[in-house]
Amino acid sequence: MKKFAHLILILCLLQFSFPAQSQDAKQKGLDAITQQAVKGQLEFLASDWTEGRATGTPGAYMAADYIASLFKVYGLQPAGDMEFERPTRAERMAGIRPSSYRTYYQNFNLIETRAGKDHELSLTETTAGGSRTFNFTYQTDFSVQASGVSSEMELPIVFVGYGLTDKENGYDDFKDVDVKDKIILRLSGYPGHTDETSKGYDTFSSEWGRGRYTLMRAKNNRASELGVAAIIEVDPGSDVGAEWAANLPFRVNSGNYEGVKPRASYYETRMSLPGNELNNNAVRITVSNRVMNELVKGSGVDLEAFQEKVKSSMKPDSKVLAGKKLRVKSNVDSKLIRARNVLGVLPGKDTTEIIVVGGHYDHLGIHDGWIWNGADDNGSGTVGVMSIAKACMATGEKPEKTIVFCAWTGEEKGLLGSRYFADHPYDDAKMILNLNYDMISRDNTNDTLGNMCSMNYTKAYSVLKELTNKNIEEYKLDLDVAFRPAKRPRGGSDHSSFSAKDVPIMYFMAGFPPEYHQPDDHLKLVNWDKMVNIIKVGYLNIWDLANSDWGAAEPK
Repeated sequence: MKKFAHLILILCLLQFSFPAQSQDAKQKGLDAITQQAVKGQLEFLASDWTEGRATGTPGAYMAADYIASLFKVYGLQPAGDMEFERPTRAERMAGIRPSSYRTYYQNFNLIETRAGKDHELSLTETTAGGSRTFNFTYQTDFSVQASGVSSEMELPIVFVGYGLTDKENGYDDFKDVDVKDKIILRLSGYPGHTDETSKGYDTFSSEWGRGRYTLMRAKNNRASELGVAAIIEVDPGSDVGAEWAANLPFRVNSGNYEGVKPRASYYETRMSLPGNELNNNAVRITVSNRVMNELVKGSGVDLEAFQEKVKSSMKPDSKVLAGKKLRVKSNVDSKLIRARNVLGVLPGKDTTEIIVVGGHYDHLGIHDGWIWNGADDNGSGTVGVMSIAKACMATGEKPEKTIVFCAWTGEEKGLLGSRYFADHPYDDAKMILNLNYDMISRDNTNDTLGNMCSMNYTKAYSVLKELTNKNIEEYKLDLDVAFRPAKRPRGGSDHSSFSAKDVPIMYFMAGFPPEYHQPDDHLKLVNWDKMVNIIKVGYLNIWDLANSDWGAAEPK
């Protein structure tokens, strides 16, 4: 029955038929998306005035104020927190009572952490006559990336292959081993990642080969789900610890910087949502090759032999490193940061279900005087959200479904703003769709025509692909879209916060340029025509879906 309902939904969406007034209204919205308006918004959002928009900084607060002001200008209603006005004593005596009003801001706390200086690592091995302990030196044989709080542990070690769980491909390194409250030793990458002719590469590369950060995040999340206390990730044969050397750098030389000191890094600090309990994020440990070899010595684990075998067999071989315990002491410095999403709403005739249109407005901030303006990442996506809001309001009509427009913060720190909203949605309404814009203004090096982009979407809802193609063709938009369906789309952008809750998503991205996460992600590199077309197809899709029976069918 559900499959039948889904078929009917597809047929209806592919043959939209509106009264003339509704079609005229839709065109009015489309006409409101102009290149001049798009440029005007991005020129400020990605200017030096917003200082790179790092989460919780004055530049980010300025950007949020700007976004909220445009939401208000366009006519969206505020969808954020309630604020209270308390009258003065004189006003109370005049009969004025306290009042409340809704804002455009969803405020929340984050914990910012930075590695301290007090770290220890020691390995105890049981021998025939007793035991022996090796005490290692920080940044000679190991480094530590601590979790949310300082901690100290002494725990068994479990080898878990690549530390990968991929249910769709029937592979799980954690099968038949208990890793709760243990330290895991895992290999970087995935089975066969260095051999393109291997079965492992053929199986996993399409899912995990597009970005090591996506893979790393998935592996770390899985470890946290299983209660892992600490993670040691190794890559046999690699040159570990070059950055630890005490006499370096003689010279730092990159495409946009040369100096005797390394530039401060955005990644020196981490952020997390506090929650109501201590987070179970594992401590991350990097070890030298000699420590790595001592860990597996006498355990029956041969790391290089395992890599060679598993890329063909696809059979994990995880096991406890018997007779060995690792003691880890890590220290962090932390502080509380106040951050905010920006939310505006266009109420529909049905306010119990919401379509969420979002993109993150945060970027990497200022370091050593360099401003990471983030024109593409993700000033472009934020302008896309604001432009769709403007277009929907320009129709002059109330849609069937309620649309919430969201500018997230904290994406660069781990999708924190979108995750907070997904846990605390507007008026606790049911989320039925998420449109995510992230980096919608640039070209890949092979995009010679300047019209290529990708759209990730929830595989069960093929209507999203069909509708996108329909609107591109009908409105003659110059876009060549690579469609990427997945059962539960994941990756390093905010759609993941919604697909994790089984909310259908569509996620547009224009390209992955070399200036990604560099200070030269500037306005002059933007492909304005492509950006405007991606915004237009997003608007057309959202307006059609907001005036359809979307949400009525839930295909499996």
